[in-house]
Amino acid sequence: MAPAVRLRSVVLDCPDPRALAEFYAAVVGGTPEAEEGDEDWYVLQVPGGPRLAFQRAEGLTAPEWPRADRNAQQFHLDFDAGATWEEVDAAHARVLELGARPLDLEDREKKDFQVYADPAGHPFCLCRIASA
Repeated sequence: MAPAVRLRSVVLDCPDPRALAEFYAAVVGGTPEAEEGDEDWYVLQVPGGPRLAFQRAEGLTAPEWPRADRNAQQFHLDFDAGATWEEVDAAHARVLELGARPLDLEDREKKDFQVYADPAGHPFCLCRIASA
């Protein structure tokens, strides 16, 4: 069956679209661009990946990870941080340097991922993707 639509963007609400677009550009690559004349909407075409967009949402309350009963995360981004824990550790150091904060670094050997919040508070994961 043919799909009904094609995915255009994953959009994240945030108080500062430019700053969050620059954070994710430093994490995954690409160059953030403002929509013409609109500082409330930035787009980041991830090289070899999806388009991320960032729209201004004043007064945004960041998700309370891992709560599901109040102000749930709704969705999060998973990133392939490498096949070894050394690669994940390097990615960990870099995202912290860029302004991420750890949410859950426990039991990584069991879970193969670590959870962080971006500067606007959205959860994302650095995943260890073992080679097949």
